[in-house]
Amino acid sequence: MPASANIPAIAQAHVSERAKKTLDLVEEFVEKECIPADPTYLKQIGEGAQQRWNAHPPIIEELKTKAQKLGLWNMFLPKNHFSQGAGFSNLEYGLMAEILGKSRVASEATNNAAPDTGNMEVLAKYANEAQKKAWLTPLLEGKIRSAFLMTEPNVASSDATNIQLNIRREGDEYVLTGQKWWSSGAGDPRCKLYLVMGKSDPHNPDPYRQQSVIIVPADTPGITVHRMMHVFGYDDAPHGHGHISFKNVRVPVSNLVLGEGRGFEIIQGRLGPGRIHHAMRAIGSAEKALEWLITRINDERKTTFGKPLSSHGVILEWLARSRIEIDAARLLVLNAAIKMDQGDARSALKEIAEAKVFVPTVTLAVIDRAIQAFGAAGVSQDTPLANMWANARTLRIVDGPDEVHLQQLAKRENKARKDELMTKLRWQAERADQLLLANGFAAKAKM
Repeated sequence: MPASANIPAIAQAHVSERAKKTLDLVEEFVEKECIPADPTYLKQIGEGAQQRWNAHPPIIEELKTKAQKLGLWNMFLPKNHFSQGAGFSNLEYGLMAEILGKSRVASEATNNAAPDTGNMEVLAKYANEAQKKAWLTPLLEGKIRSAFLMTEPNVASSDATNIQLNIRREGDEYVLTGQKWWSSGAGDPRCKLYLVMGKSDPHNPDPYRQQSVIIVPADTPGITVHRMMHVFGYDDAPHGHGHISFKNVRVPVSNLVLGEGRGFEIIQGRLGPGRIHHAMRAIGSAEKALEWLITRINDERKTTFGKPLSSHGVILEWLARSRIEIDAARLLVLNAAIKMDQGDARSALKEIAEAKVFVPTVTLAVIDRAIQAFGAAGVSQDTPLANMWANARTLRIVDGPDEVHLQQLAKRENKARKDELMTKLRWQAERADQLLLANGFAAKAKM
């Protein structure tokens, strides 16, 4: 059954015929081209630090050429806000991103890979024409890659007001001094651009106006890449997550994005759509894990206590719960995407937060069940499950940890509803007493 036939009923009316056809093309490209290419990609990266951090697997370029011929390129830029993309909505791309999430190489092969997607959105939305020409155009063409530098090692970066990297103006230049880490994409030899968030006005009384975002070419003097961070032991080469220091790094004033003190505005505009993209790719990962689970429990060579795994009640419960949870997570994300299409990321804060918290938890649960079904093989290199689990676990931290989103979500829910609900419940209690008394009964005792 093609992917277009599996679009949830509540989303069908929001998906164009063109998007449905593209969705089926994406599915065919991922299933027949990208997933089979994943092992070759890993082999072409090679072994040893010298090789892995200088590798650009040729198969990526082969896949990119095929993707462009199919028109599967830059689908992530929503049509209601950007003219540079392929002309799809957040919802339509969300459905495509789910399928891309089933392969290691598919997002990059179609130029829909993070962090480039978020960086391209920043440049498309906030950059001036000169900045767009210098950096957005080659990113859209897939000729270079980029990194977004926000998190720092010596502060609690879950509160972005803590960021300390100093951006100081001297004449026609800004001078940057400080450290960043978990700079995803910084390890790639094609990474030519850093979007860096730092403090340009640390004494501003408004803590959300102290930060700015600036474009820094990756080869600027004074930048030192100290190491690549490992994710549960995985180095994620050649993409990588860099620990980087800036020592008197000088860039032209013209590299500032939007204006001084606009950093929070920029990152909020960047992270909303990115959270939806992460969530849909995670659902694709969960679907892939479910495929592996079903394959394992129906393997005739693998029987326990004289029965195939698919005959054991606990295994069937895992399968059923996984199906329910994935479908629920998908609806949550698609609802957020529709809300964004009807407005923007700010108008869908609640829905984005719900998806950001719920989807990684579901994905981890489904992958964990698949690992358990495979036993020792599930935690080994013989299946993709261990790596998938490591990637999914990071989603509970990246783009704001779950706890921050839960706190903000609860505060908004409480603020929006407390007065109305207290008034309503008080009125209902009073009306109940009136009805009791009118019918000869004693009024309800007050709590």
